[in-house]
Amino acid sequence: MISKIVLASNNPGKLAELQAMLAPLGIALVRQGDLGISEAEEPHRTFVENAIAKARHAARASGLPAIADDAGLCVEAFDGLPGVDTAFYATRFGYPKGDANNVKALLEQMQGQADRRAALVSTLVAMRAPEDPEPLIAQGRAAGEIATAPRGEHGFGFDPVMYIPALGRTFAQLPPEQKNAISHRGQAARRMIELIRVRWLGLPEA
Repeated sequence: MISKIVLASNNPGKLAELQAMLAPLGIALVRQGDLGISEAEEPHRTFVENAIAKARHAARASGLPAIADDAGLCVEAFDGLPGVDTAFYATRFGYPKGDANNVKALLEQMQGQADRRAALVSTLVAMRAPEDPEPLIAQGRAAGEIATAPRGEHGFGFDPVMYIPALGRTFAQLPPEQKNAISHRGQAARRMIELIRVRWLGLPEA
């Protein structure tokens, strides 16, 4: 029976969100940094390949099952970029790395663009062991449009410019619980929890 899973991230937000979802299953989640495990290299060009690399690295270093997340912004007008390079987007245009500069650079690059469609994408991968031939893979996608200016005080990353037409608001204008209910990471996390329930724990589908 699985009682502990290593999170291949040191992000406290990811840890808290996944911990709360795994708790009812009796599974504890621990950050890789708390076990002295270094960050994995992310050399690949797709979210799923990078998530697999991170999960495999954490599982090999810890000897425990591992779960990893890779996420980013995909802009239709840019053929899906920045994608896996989302965290470093601003540095492509001479700005220091950081959320505010990422938003600034994106708005500059979107000037004059008629097609403002974009999606925040999250891919979660869980592996029982480093050589697990059947990793669990769950994806979430929150589609919207890039706003012309930042709006809202909540969230992080591109939330101030990720506008959801059906709600008439950006992610940063939504209360955290409402955002988490529809966000890319929230979608992927709920799907992953169900996969762990059924595939690893042998429980009936919820």
